[in-house]
Amino acid sequence: MQAEAAIALLLTLPSPKLVKSRIVSLISLILQPAMGIVPFAAFQLLDIYWKNEHRLMCTSDVCTAAERDRYEKSIYKSQKNVILCASACLLYWCVYRICRYYKEIQNLEEVEKRYKNQ
Repeated sequence: MQAEAAIALLLTLPSPKLVKSRIVSLISLILQPAMGIVPFAAFQLLDIYWKNEHRLMCTSDVCTAAERDRYEKSIYKSQKNVILCASACLLYWCVYRICRYYKEIQNLEEVEKRYKNQ
């Protein structure tokens, strides 16, 4: 998740046109293999959901303090993992869209130059 955030920050920072185009082309090449993030996150979310549905409940007075703490820690860990999976997918999508918008802008600039030259 930190890598996606760093890439998104790198893409949105102002930089010279040549540097920006090189960065966007490099990141576009990286995005294809990194697409594995999305199925992995989806599998992780399904696993968290399944574990949540089949988790032993510890809400009665029969549970010891240690069991209750372990139960609460597992709930917090599941919530943290859901947030991480969702944010990884969101950041991947943002990086993809930023690269795509930049490429569309480049194409429009090329078309504009051709029309000016004619």
